[in-house]
Amino acid sequence: MSTGKSNAALAARRAAAVPVGVGSATSIYADRAQGAELWDVEGRRIVDFAAGIAVVNVGHRHPRIIAAVEAQLGRFSHTGFQVAPYESYIELAERLNALAPIDGPAKSIFFTTGAEATENAVKIARAATGRSGVIAFTGGFHGRTLLASAMTGKVNPYKTQFGTMPGDIFHAPFPARGISVADSLRTLDLMFAADVDPSRVAAIIIEPIQGEGGFRVVPEELLKGLRERCTKHGILLIADEVQTGFARTGKLFGIQHSSVKPDLISVAKALGGGFPLSGVVGRAEIMDAVRPGGLGGTYGGSPLACAAGLAVLDVIESEKLCERAEHIGHVISERVAGWSERSDLIPVGKAHGRGAMVGFDVLKARGTDEVEAGGASKVCAAAVKAGVIVLSCGVLGETVRLLPPLTISDAVLNEGLDLLEKALKA
Repeated sequence: MSTGKSNAALAARRAAAVPVGVGSATSIYADRAQGAELWDVEGRRIVDFAAGIAVVNVGHRHPRIIAAVEAQLGRFSHTGFQVAPYESYIELAERLNALAPIDGPAKSIFFTTGAEATENAVKIARAATGRSGVIAFTGGFHGRTLLASAMTGKVNPYKTQFGTMPGDIFHAPFPARGISVADSLRTLDLMFAADVDPSRVAAIIIEPIQGEGGFRVVPEELLKGLRERCTKHGILLIADEVQTGFARTGKLFGIQHSSVKPDLISVAKALGGGFPLSGVVGRAEIMDAVRPGGLGGTYGGSPLACAAGLAVLDVIESEKLCERAEHIGHVISERVAGWSERSDLIPVGKAHGRGAMVGFDVLKARGTDEVEAGGASKVCAAAVKAGVIVLSCGVLGETVRLLPPLTISDAVLNEGLDLLEKALKA
């Protein structure tokens, strides 16, 4: 049902009121959403393969999330955990401590955004080691605040215009596009010899699957190599699970596809089920390195978000969403494999990723691995016109990424794939 408003009119109001620095992937304006479906202000129904950028893994407005938040609203909406703490924060920390792939006792602290999570993981690592250096990877994405932008391995648009980045941040090459794991580890060792003594490095941060970098899976061989070097040099290994966490990849945490255990894990996005919530989970002795007052934030661990987070963990377990993610990923990958063989569609490569975190590259020509720089945005624009939201990513803007809610039905999943196939014919 139309609201009587139009996307065009809202776009005009936005242009006058909102700066251009915040972009939007589509030109539709949301009115309501449920499960894996969204309706714009003109009443048009659209299949959602973005999930708010992997936020609503349990679907839009899951009844258990809404009930938990409504119950909390009936008691209080905010006290500030640093003023009058509350049980839900503690309970959520207890549950994450028990679930996280951390060696030994763990502790958790909560914030609001993914960038806060990655920045605070670095703060904790620096406090625990007494060191300042941080090593990240090309193509990695860790947020848009200044330190997070410095760690992000992509210049445009995350570093362009913003001047000198914070120091002591180094980048190793990620194993993709002709770069092997051996190349990455060799460069890291050369970095230790030529750029930064390992005794000055507090942490190495890496996404188990690169998000903005194009849904590239980190090989276990690289993770093992990083773990060995971190242990040898007293460096802490941070797994950035902001996008990969909470059943998205078929495991609760993306790094659980490997045998490697990190020292710290940054979490956000899907943890809050649509409510702003992020955090850091880590080995207890590391987490306790920061003196009282050194960590926190006014809205960090909001009681409404903590209530939602507890419900999210319940839904993931009761509805077996890790297994569901594997099924969704299989269905998508099979369809993409078929598209890659067809001559009547835009040339695309085969699917890559894990679970329901799936991407495919737009190619310059069929039969080649050469990608079409910026090609994904054209597919995304055609897709939303066809009736399905998908997003772009990749260092060159070459990858179409699919992140449907894990509660999506097979019928809506296949409908969305049919619509995306229609877009690939454009």
